[in-house]
Amino acid sequence: EVHPVESGGGSVQPGGSLRLSCVASEHTPITGCVGWSRQAPGKEREGIGVIDADDRTTYADSVKGRFTISKDTAKNTVFLQMNDLEPDDTAMYYCMIDPWGAISGRRCAIQGLNVNVGYWGQGTQVTVSA
Repeated sequence: EVHPVESGGGSVQPGGSLRLSCVASEHTPITGCVGWSRQAPGKEREGIGVIDADDRTTYADSVKGRFTISKDTAKNTVFLQMNDLEPDDTAMYYCMIDPWGAISGRRCAIQGLNVNVGYWGQGTQVTVSA
């Protein structure tokens, strides 16, 4: 299995927090580019953040200042810490791992989060409601 597995989703009230995990397979190290996207019902998938090989992070404006991406390389796991959650954050959250994209010149960028690039998980549902 090469696809990552997300977990940590659930239901939370506005203002609450959740931490999502993305556990990569041993065949897809997280030492390259890792990204998070989300998709709400009836909406297009939205890229929300990436972390690159040098641990530099970039976030979409919609989550900047509230969400944080981090890595535990020893556990081959990436985290998405989500604080101050809002109802508009309700969505299925997906992680993407692109271990070797840089070799072919592919940038690690939110704009590059595409279902045809890298390895995607099945997602974890986040619901924010009062």
